[in-house]
Amino acid sequence: MNLAPLLNASPIIQIHAFAGMGALALGAIQIALPKGKISHRKLGWVWLGLIMTMLLTAPVIHGVDLRSLLSPSACYEPTKSFYWNLRCASIHLITVYLLLAVPFAPMLARQGYIKHHRAMMIGLWVGALVIAGAFTMDTHRIMHAVVFGSSSQSAVKATGKDLPGS
Repeated sequence: MNLAPLLNASPIIQIHAFAGMGALALGAIQIALPKGKISHRKLGWVWLGLIMTMLLTAPVIHGVDLRSLLSPSACYEPTKSFYWNLRCASIHLITVYLLLAVPFAPMLARQGYIKHHRAMMIGLWVGALVIAGAFTMDTHRIMHAVVFGSSSQSAVKATGKDLPGS
């Protein structure tokens, strides 16, 4: 593991990646620890803060205005392939969904719907961090270079850019 590609990236990518890594680790701890305690609630609010940081920085990485997330041209780039534009749009739709879903998780717990709260929090952890994190291992992405240190490291350094959602 080599953090150099991430430390050489723009500050917004660093914030996004470190929030994601922190949320991934803290989420695993939250799942493993006993529930209902004050420490679970406090760590839960920290986790939600990390998730919101990650979600709010995701579109900004590529210069998408947060007010235009639902616009068809939110991340359209005519010089990019159809596949790239489709992937970019799908990432931003997932971001919108998660931004709307996150506030409901603590509300469910406060209202006593613990099973629903648990399902939503585990779903957020798996969907927003485990599955989305797996997509950051695609070649030519900064996190791929961090974890595997392969030739993608030179590609990321050469372009100074990465694919959507890294």
